[in-house]
Amino acid sequence: MISRSALAAASSEAVSRGGRIADLRRDAWGHGIVGVAHAVIAAGAAAALVDSDAEVETLALEGIEAVTRGAADIDTRLLYGLPDAEGVLRTRPVMRLTGRVLSTKPLKAGDAVSYGYTHRATADTTAVLVTGGYAQGIVRALGNKAPVELDGTLRPIIGRVAMDVCMVDTEGQHGVAPGDQVTYFGGAGPAGAGLARWSAVTGMTIGELISVAGAHAERGWEA
Repeated sequence: MISRSALAAASSEAVSRGGRIADLRRDAWGHGIVGVAHAVIAAGAAAALVDSDAEVETLALEGIEAVTRGAADIDTRLLYGLPDAEGVLRTRPVMRLTGRVLSTKPLKAGDAVSYGYTHRATADTTAVLVTGGYAQGIVRALGNKAPVELDGTLRPIIGRVAMDVCMVDTEGQHGVAPGDQVTYFGGAGPAGAGLARWSAVTGMTIGELISVAGAHAERGWEA
């Protein structure tokens, strides 16, 4: 999900800090080139740096100047609301990667989950199967090593991340039901700076991680 309000606020903050050209390569780091281009130009940027002449032409039709050469000088971390390595956010995250609970499964101590049984429950608990896997940019290395936000609380991904789903331990959290939303990173809750943890676990940069997720997950817009 791409937040219109977060994008507008982050664009204004980034442009106010100086610079004229915004980095909109890799489809605006997975955020959607046209929407981000309009926001950053409205905030006062002069042009956008893009990957191809075709994107230059696309933005020209929107009345937006774009170039394929040179360097972007608007702070990209501010523009997209990305955390630093320590997990500090200076603007609100523009992208929020989410999934939905598909089903719940009670686990007894010693029960194993997912492929290869890389996780066994240490106590009786309930696990949930949630949408989102490596096909949507949730890197396989995150299994057993990163949390998601579930009903306002961080809960661990357990077992291996599959192609389109993964398992999460509710750790005694009650009332979780199919259809409930989980947040992998972004938003205003405790998963907001989650990309910092993803980067530490995977060795990938935050820019790489968010671009891959934005390119592979289904994109929607919210206020």
